[in-house]
Amino acid sequence: MTFVVTDKCINCKYTDCVEVCPVDCFYEGENFLAIHPDECIDCAACVPACPVDAILDESDLTADQSVFLNLNREMAEACPNISVRRAPLPDAEKWAGAKGKIDELVRP
Repeated sequence: MTFVVTDKCINCKYTDCVEVCPVDCFYEGENFLAIHPDECIDCAACVPACPVDAILDESDLTADQSVFLNLNREMAEACPNISVRRAPLPDAEKWAGAKGKIDELVRP
């Protein structure tokens, strides 16, 4: 099992979750964070740290969110690792409650 970053992270990219991860399994895209599923130890420390509830247990993904399991792997394998907290994106508050942000995702 692994935890998965979902579309709620797109255009927000709060990094509070990165700071609490004991195994540094987060990777940073231009406007999205990803969890490498082979590195996640399923500790759940990141879940309450995310201010927009963007991180879910793999088993809790809905049918429309299932695409994010493979997307997290894809992004993690193409993006640099991040292990320190950084400022969120400038418009994070504006995007925090937006729905259906998958089309906004910037892929590497």
